Parts: sequence; structure tokens; C-alpha cells
Amino acid sequence: MTLSDQHSGHQTTRTRHKKSRLPTLQDVAERAGVSLSAASRALSRDQKPVAAEKRERVLAAAHALGYSANPLAQGLSTRQTGLVSIIVNHIGDLSDLDLFDILIGRLQDVGKQASIVRLGSVKSARDFLRGSISYHVDAALIFSDFIGPRQARDFFRTNHVIMLNGRQDSQSLSVQPDDAPGIHQAVENAARHQVETATLITGRESSELEKQRIAFYRTALARHGILVSTQLHGDYSYASGVAAARQIDPRHYTDAIFCTSDAMAMGVLDVLRDREDGIIPGRMRLYGFDNLSLTDLHSYPISSIGFDKRDYVEQVVSLLVDPAQARKGPRHLGLPTRFYGRQTG
Repeated sequence: MTLSDQHSGHQTTRTRHKKSRLPTLQDVAERAGVSLSAASRALSRDQKPVAAEKRERVLAAAHALGYSANPLAQGLSTRQTGLVSIIVNHIGDLSDLDLFDILIGRLQDVGKQASIVRLGSVKSARDFLRGSISYHVDAALIFSDFIGPRQARDFFRTNHVIMLNGRQDSQSLSVQPDDAPGIHQAVENAARHQVETATLITGRESSELEKQRIAFYRTALARHGILVSTQLHGDYSYASGVAAARQIDPRHYTDAIFCTSDAMAMGVLDVLRDREDGIIPGRMRLYGFDNLSLTDLHSYPISSIGFDKRDYVEQVVSLLVDPAQARKGPRHLGLPTRFYGRQTG
């Protein structure tokens, strides 16, 4: 083999190697005939200064090579990673799935990517925060009951924390539904149907939002003279609704059951159906909470309370995309709930 053959073979090997790996920013710069720093500026989402002709060459080279910028790498210099951390208790609740589908879609619309962190209890939150290395995100959205605003700011090393769990403070931004209007409308509906006694099935007592929700129910029920004869506890899940309903003596049903989540109400409904040979009991009224999309289906026509999830997400995103402007306006946003009447109510 001649030296020229060997050289040709090495060139072919290098070419194949380059084709087999993902293109880099250096590859884009070389193809466009610009410096590495110019290529970086041309591809920056922040539109950093670079000549228009160079920018066009870099964009064309990136397209030809199939290059996609790594937002985490860009974040090392811009301090903008494109990441938004969503802190949740868990993602098993059906209400979470309804909401997060809309939320994650809108985050992507504004150039952000979601990073979900699950905290199942106070202990797991402490262990996670103690044992993890904090990392940079553009913002943190706090749904979990188990973390407060100060913990979130310390962990993510940012003041851009949006509290969605009712535990906001003077330094944080927040969005919180106003449960009172929807609850009062649901209880008024029950009163119009001669409801005199009620069972209340509630969720986690650790939740500030749940405590407020229970207080709204009790105030509204007392105002209409409806006696809460039984209060049972669940965790918002279908299984906990089933477990709670099985504690109710079928010989001593109340006139209505109010559940603080639709998933629990679905569990209650299935237990009642089993006891009544598949028929929804006509003598009892059942109310859920969250207005899940499933309640529009024939199988679970549960009267419910809820808010417009798209409006809620838009409020969250408005605080997210322009934090400086958000801090000039109202720091704590809210939106009213309303009653959605269906077959069970």
C-alpha cells in the first residue's frame, strides 16, 4: 500500500467517524467559515450581536448538518437553561394529568422544557433537599405540599419561584384558585334538592389548599343548615375514595356526599353502584372537585367544582416568562372556581 493510499484510507475513516457522530458547534463554525464564538452568538436564543450575513451562513450550516443547540450548554454562559422544574407530591392524581398536559405544552410553546421532581412526603422532601446537589433552572413551579418558598429558593438558588400550593410568602409569586364560589354554588344546588345531611370526604391534611377548601365547605353547608354527620379522609386518589365509601354503612346513608377530588368521587360512585346492582343511587347526591375531563364521559357523570385549566396555566406562564414585569404587578394571582352540574348532583 502506498503512502497516498494510506492517507486516503485515513481520510475515509475520519469522514466516516464524523458522519457517525452528532455534529458539534465546531463543525457548524467550520462549515460556515466563522469563528466558534461567532457561531455561538449566531445560534443564541438571546440574539447576541453578529453580522446578518454571518448569521445566515451559520443557520444554513446548522440546518445542513442537522445541528441542534444544547440548551444546557448554552446555559453555562447565558445562565438561561430553558429548564423549568415542576415540584409535585406525585403524578398519580387524575387531576394532575389533566393539568400537566396543558402546562407542559405551554412551557414548550414559550421555549421551556419541564423537569419534574416527585416529593411523596415531608421526609422525602427533606432527604431530597439534603442529599441532592442543587442545579440551575430558569424557574421552579411548586405544586407539592411538602416544600415551602424559602426551601425552594435556597435549593434552586433563584428567586424565580412560583408557589402553587398555597404556601406563598412576600418574596414569592403565586397562583391560587379561589375555591369558595364553586363550593357555595354546589352546596346551593344540594340545598335546592332538600339535602339535610352530608358526608365530607377530604384529602391530605398537610395541604394548605385543602384546609381552606374544607373550611369553605363547612361554612357553606352551615349557612344552608346542612349537617355534616360524617367526615372521612383520603388522599385524592380513586383507591382512597373506594376505601372511604366502604366505611359508610349503607343503612345510614346521608343525603349527599361531597368529595374534595373527582378521583375520590369516582371511587365512591363505583362502590355505590356495586351496592345498588350497577345503578347510580337516585336517593343520594354526589359531588366531586377538579372538574376532570373524565366527568364529561358517560361512565362518571359526576357533578363537580373546578376552574378553567387553560386560564390557570396562562396565569402561571405570565409570571414565568417575564419575572421582572411580574414583580411590578400583583404578586399573587387567582381565578374563581364554578359548579358544573351533571347526573349525580
